[in-house]
Parts: sequence; C-alpha cells; structure tokens
Amino acid sequence: MTGKSSEDPFAPEAFFRRAAARLRSMPPSAMDAVSGDHRLNPGFEPPPDIRYRNAAVLVPVVARQPQAAVILTLRTVSLKDHSGQIAFPGGKIGPDDGGPAATALREAEEEIGLPRFSVSLVGYLDAYLTGTGFRVVPVVGRVEPDHALTPNPAEVADAFEVPLSFLMNPENHRVGSRVLGGAVRNFYEMPFGDRYIWGATAGIIRALYERVYG
Repeated sequence: MTGKSSEDPFAPEAFFRRAAARLRSMPPSAMDAVSGDHRLNPGFEPPPDIRYRNAAVLVPVVARQPQAAVILTLRTVSLKDHSGQIAFPGGKIGPDDGGPAATALREAEEEIGLPRFSVSLVGYLDAYLTGTGFRVVPVVGRVEPDHALTPNPAEVADAFEVPLSFLMNPENHRVGSRVLGGAVRNFYEMPFGDRYIWGATAGIIRALYERVYG
C-alpha cells in the first residue's frame, strides 16, 4: 500500500470506498472465477462428481473510528459442522432466501442477533470452494458501531471483533498444514491473541485483502 495519500487505509470511509470500487456489485454466477482451499493445494483435485452445496456468509465490517473492525464468531462445540471454530455468520442458501445476501443477513440475525436492517450491503467476493463441499459466497456488509449483538447459544459461543488493520496485514497471513482426510492440506491461519482463525474463514479474509488492498 504505497502512495502519497496520508489517509489511513483502514479508516471506515477509506475501506468502504475501496471496497465499493473493487468488490463485485452482483453475486458471482456458477460460471465466474472462484477462490478456495485448492489455491494452496494445487495437487488436490475434488471428486469429479462432487456437487457443492450453496452457502453464504456475511463479512460484517464495523465502521469504528479511527479504524474499522470485523465481527467473527466462535462456533459452539456441539455443532455438527466446524464445531469450535472461528467463522463468519452464515449458512446454506435456503430455497426461499432469494440469494446469497438474504441468506447472509438472515443467518447473521439468527446467529448473533444482528438485525438485517442494520447492515448495508457493500459487495461480494468470488465464491469460495471448501474442501468440505460448500460453495460459499462472501457478502461484505457495513455495520454501524452502535449495533448490539445477542449470540444464539445453540450456535455461537462468542462474537467478537478483530481490527481490520490486523486482518488486512499480509504479514499476519501464515500458511499452516494438517493431515485431513488422509492427506496433507495447506491453509491460511491468522492467530489473534488466543483466537485461532484458520481454514475457509482465513481464506476468505485473504481473498478480501487481495481484492481490496492487493
């Protein structure tokens, strides 16, 4: 991020102006380019007959001063999928949702009590393919700092904010690996204090960095 401007690139208005100019204004179609776990695992080929399940997540960026922040959740250990992991609010796109944005807003309201009318749509990232068979559309939204959250204890153990400046710093984007499904899989990881952000969530954060600041 070079240039003569002295404006803080992580100040709310600077971020939202960049994001509005660089994000997709419409949801990605099935024919558009995708991001995903495969980017760090070029030798990994998904099964030819895999049918990805459509999902959407909300990337809630809080217009805090002097720098914006991002809301993340800690999923409860009792959930079937990705239990105990850090995630964005989101889930499968329902037949009555009307698209990824509606799903992301509905899920955020259900999971963390963030009213859908308090989120302003900024734009979309490319769809993200996960190794667990989901095609996730990240929906970036603006949240004013006076919001109140009420996490649903059945799904969310905690909701917290991480400074945008931390998440958008490539020096904090490490590559980790684990044996998953009998093979070594690489992934992004972004430890933040005692929070361990990794996998698809970290991959989506990396994609946001590349799109808005790269």
